Amino acid sequence: MQIRHCTEKSNVDDSMLIIDPLQIRHVIVKFGKLSSISGLIEPKSHLNLDYPYHLVRQCVVAQKFEVGSKIEIYDGGLVFAELNPSNYKHYGKYDYTQNLQNMITAVNKIRNPNPDPNPNLDPNNNTNNLESHDNNVSIDNKT
Repeated sequence: MQIRHCTEKSNVDDSMLIIDPLQIRHVIVKFGKLSSISGLIEPKSHLNLDYPYHLVRQCVVAQKFEVGSKIEIYDGGLVFAELNPSNYKHYGKYDYTQNLQNMITAVNKIRNPNPDPNPNLDPNNNTNNLESHDNNVSIDNKT
């Protein structure tokens, strides 16, 4: 099961409201445990009243932000905490698409810090020669 937003149990009050919304992360849950954890949410996209498409509304509750940590389950269902409406603010227009592209670029740089500028060219293969020499070309200029 994939879950987008999660908070730690220590970040939830007795009313099941999230204490600090900046301590929310994206996670993946499998078999009732955290299997993957990302960084903290971006307030400009997740708490921005000017960008309502990606607001955090609810979070599953984990014991801790550690891979393998259990998710709170009650009566056969996941336990959710909610945000207090006062946690949302107007941050202005947000370009989620550009932010996503920046994130993908940053992740690719981390995964491959020294990319080959010509990944399809093998320096030991003469068939990669970029110049074409065709001696049988004729140009007919009819005017």
